[in-house]
Amino acid sequence: TLGVRLEKQQQNAILVAKWLKENRNVEKVYYVGDEEHKDYEISKRQASGFGTMISFTVKDASIVEKILSKVKVITYAESLGGVESLITYPILQTHAAIPKEIRERLGVNERLLRLSVGIEDADDLIDDLDQAIG
Repeated sequence: TLGVRLEKQQQNAILVAKWLKENRNVEKVYYVGDEEHKDYEISKRQASGFGTMISFTVKDASIVEKILSKVKVITYAESLGGVESLITYPILQTHAAIPKEIRERLGVNERLLRLSVGIEDADDLIDDLDQAIG
């Protein structure tokens, strides 16, 4: 079922990334499936899809805690790549042990979140983000 799951997850990721780009509280979306991403054309030539990982920064770090505490369909968890949608906060989870100056150089700051998009209904994921982000 991997092919079917990945196809659904990628379709969802494209829709979620588009929604995030339009949200007034989101500063930047990093998703190679976005036609404006600098590596979009390379990825399109080299891969059969764009994957399911989206990173995004919010305009104000105070929004992060609100998002992580209010998501209901999306789970705040460090594990990525399952069939369920998960959100992580790299500065406290996956990248916490990396020195601050390196994190900052890489863009891992207090406003960055990562989203592993699952197979749930795309509208449910967008509604969940909408009620959490505002």
